Amino acid sequence: MVEQREFLANAIEASVRIGLLLVLAAWCFDIIRPFVIPIAWGIIIAVAQYPGYRQLCVWFGGRRRAAAILIATIDLLVLLVPAVLLSDTLLDGLQGLAKGLQEGTLAVPRLPESVKDWPLIGEPLSGFWNQASQNLAATAAKFAPQLRAAAGWVLSTATGAGFSVLQFIIAIVIAGALLAQSDASARFARAVAARLVGEEKGADLARLAETVVRSVTKGILGVALIQAILAGIGFMVMGIPAAGLWALLCLLLSTVQIGIFPITLPILIYVFATADTVPAVLFLVWSLIVGSLDNVLKPLVLGRGVQVPMAVIFVGSIGGFISSGIIGLFVGAVVLTLGYKLLLAWVYERA
Repeated sequence: MVEQREFLANAIEASVRIGLLLVLAAWCFDIIRPFVIPIAWGIIIAVAQYPGYRQLCVWFGGRRRAAAILIATIDLLVLLVPAVLLSDTLLDGLQGLAKGLQEGTLAVPRLPESVKDWPLIGEPLSGFWNQASQNLAATAAKFAPQLRAAAGWVLSTATGAGFSVLQFIIAIVIAGALLAQSDASARFARAVAARLVGEEKGADLARLAETVVRSVTKGILGVALIQAILAGIGFMVMGIPAAGLWALLCLLLSTVQIGIFPITLPILIYVFATADTVPAVLFLVWSLIVGSLDNVLKPLVLGRGVQVPMAVIFVGSIGGFISSGIIGLFVGAVVLTLGYKLLLAWVYERA
C-alpha cells in the first residue's frame, strides 16, 4: 500500500508538471504565433545566404556584423526596389482606368481585321473586342458581377501582398541577426538535432536540412523570382497596363510550378492585336525565353543538392498559401520539402 501511494503521488506530481509545461508551451506559442512565418522565412534566408555571408566575412576581415548588415541591406533593396517599381505601374494603371471610366474617356482600340482569321478564338474575340470598343459601358454592364468579383480579388491580393512585404522585411532583419550570430545559431541547431536523434545522427540531420533549404530556395524560389522580374520588365517595356500585378501573378504561378505562360499568353494576344509587328514578335521571343528559363535553371540548381518531386513543392506552396497567405506560398514549399526529405531519411535508415 505504501508503494502504491508513493507511485500514485509521483504520477500525480509528474502529470501536474507535464501539464504546466504544456500550458506554458502553448502560451509561448500563442504569443509568438504572429512571428512564426517571418522567423521560418528568416531562417531559410539565413541558411541560403550563409556561403555568401562567409565570403563577405573574409573580405571584411572577419567583421561579421558589417557583413550581415550589408547582406540585409542588399536583401531589402532587392525586395523593395522591384516592389515599388511594379506597384507604381499597378497604381498608375488602376488610377488611369478609374479616371477613364468616370470621365467616359476610356476607349478600347479596335482589333485588326486579321484577328478574325485566328483559329478557334479569332471570331469570338474579334466580336467581343469590337463590341467593347463601340460601347464599353454596355459591355462592362453585362459582366458587372464578374468585374466586381475580380475587383475584390485584386484588392484583397494587393492587401495581402503589402502585408507579405512587411513580413519579408521582418524576416530579412531576423536573417541578418542570425547571420551575425551564425556560430551560435549553428551550435543551437546541432544541439537540437542531437537531442532528437543522437550526436552522430544529429549532425547528419542538420547537414541534410541545410542542403534541402539551400537547394530548394535557389532552385524554386530563386528561379521564380528571376522569371517574375524578367517578365515584369517585358510588360513594362511593352506598356502593358497593371504590369506589376501580372508580374506578381507570374511569381506566384512559377512558385507553384505552373509557369508564367498562363499569364503571358493572354498578354501576347493583346500585344499582337494592338502593337506593331516587330515589337510584338520581339516580345514573343522574350516571353518564350523567360518562360523556359525554369527548364534550364532548375535542373542545374536542384541537381547540386537534392531531387524534389514537383508534387511536394506544389502541395507545400498551395497549403502554405491557404494557411499563411502569400508569404506562406514560399515558406510552405521549403518547409514541406524539408519534412519530406527528413521523412525519407528516417524511413530508409530504419528499413
